[in-house]
Amino acid sequence: MPLSSYRMHRIYLAATMNYGLGSDNPEELAYYNKIRKEMDEMEKEPVKKGIPLNWDFPDRMNK
Repeated sequence: MPLSSYRMHRIYLAATMNYGLGSDNPEELAYYNKIRKEMDEMEKEPVKKGIPLNWDFPDRMNK
């Protein structure tokens, strides 16, 4: 049986707030682990800050 949107939201909150799930349901555990994995990958990626400037095309700057 697929997870309800309410249950998915509760699992998402638990995963993002770094709480334990407290369930042995394999579907819920899989969804929880998926979110935790995505969060861990996001933490490893560098954050690009600032405004990207493109100085390679001076003819397009004045348009």
